[in-house]
Amino acid sequence: MNIPKSSYPRIVIIGGGFGGISLAKKLSKKEVQVVLLDKHNYHTFQPLLYQVSTGGLEPDSIAYPIRKVLKDYPNFYFRLAHVEKVDADQKRLQTDIGPLAYDHLVLATGSETNFFGNAEIERNGMAMKSIPQSLNLRSLILENFEQALLTDDLHERDALMNFVIVGGGPTGVELAGALAEIKKGILPKDYPDLDTRRAQINLVQASDRILQEMSTNASKKAEDFLEGLGVQIWKNIRVTGYDGKRVSTQTDLTFESAALIWAAGVKAALVNGLEAKELLVQGRLKVNEFNQLEGHPDIFAIGDVACMVSEGSPHGHPMMAQPAIQQGKNLGENLVRLLDGKPLRPFTYHDKGSMATVGRNKAVVDLPKFRFQGVFAWFVWMFVHLFFLIGFRNRVVVFVNWVYNYVRFDREARLIIRPFKKDYSAFKR
Repeated sequence: MNIPKSSYPRIVIIGGGFGGISLAKKLSKKEVQVVLLDKHNYHTFQPLLYQVSTGGLEPDSIAYPIRKVLKDYPNFYFRLAHVEKVDADQKRLQTDIGPLAYDHLVLATGSETNFFGNAEIERNGMAMKSIPQSLNLRSLILENFEQALLTDDLHERDALMNFVIVGGGPTGVELAGALAEIKKGILPKDYPDLDTRRAQINLVQASDRILQEMSTNASKKAEDFLEGLGVQIWKNIRVTGYDGKRVSTQTDLTFESAALIWAAGVKAALVNGLEAKELLVQGRLKVNEFNQLEGHPDIFAIGDVACMVSEGSPHGHPMMAQPAIQQGKNLGENLVRLLDGKPLRPFTYHDKGSMATVGRNKAVVDLPKFRFQGVFAWFVWMFVHLFFLIGFRNRVVVFVNWVYNYVRFDREARLIIRPFKKDYSAFKR
């Protein structure tokens, strides 16, 4: 890897997400050598992936080069690599670009889409957890409408314009709202020779309400917003299969659809060598209050991959950006304290609330002391997301895009840059 030897302790961070970047920043200008490994050379602002999928933003608006984030930090090294295995006994990593020894290892690998073992849905459905996946989804959405123009079969045309989103969390709700606004304001202009009124957006939730992690008031208001936009919400319905043509459920309900979008959950992105059952709780790496793995004092885990069980968090902290950012900062301070021989400080999570946008002037916000919905919540949602974007240029570009889209009711990034190939012959009668 051509990482120079140093008298400083080597801290290796796997993952350049919210937790990994937060930790690396905290270790800047400290007397340590930091090596960050990631399979991408950029950090992704995942909360806005749905806007890339629906043509609201281009991917470079929500991505930022990892090297640029940390370019002014001494003793920092980034390598584009996939970690294949962790050898905890030898304190060594095996990667696709060679081995690497470490003094302290931090796993910040985040999460990946959880299909709950359903291979058929994983094979035929669409996930939205990365920029490449979002671009594939954008292409599929647009290609379906282009294909709908070419067929004289009404059944096939309806299936091509029928979108099924599985999962009523923030991702599913925000994506459903964005697709509904596209149907209302953009499709009639782009496809005047297509009856886009027949397009359907179905949101399928396995439990009895959407946005289950938020307050019941926020859930009910978001449901009202979506139904006002024409989204059909199906609750207490569990999707069991998708063959690329038909969505099946545990009931007699089925959907004929050329696009199933899976937003029903995530799971920890584990690394080989640390996947033993005794290290896991609920599929995540079990850590103590200092984010240390049990039995491995030199290995730490933060963010989605870590499960820190406490009295206030019996199932671990939520798999969202804020716990990862806060754990990264706390661990950065603790690593310095550890090297100085000082006692570590336990992590305390400060819940800053949760929010979701449903569409233009429509959002729900649950803060620790305040809960509100509507236009003001929408502005709060925009401000928070702009604030946490990395890079001044990205903030400006996203803000300008949002203003333009609001004024013109348009989405300029409706581009099929990388076609997503799908076999449409199954829909022909």
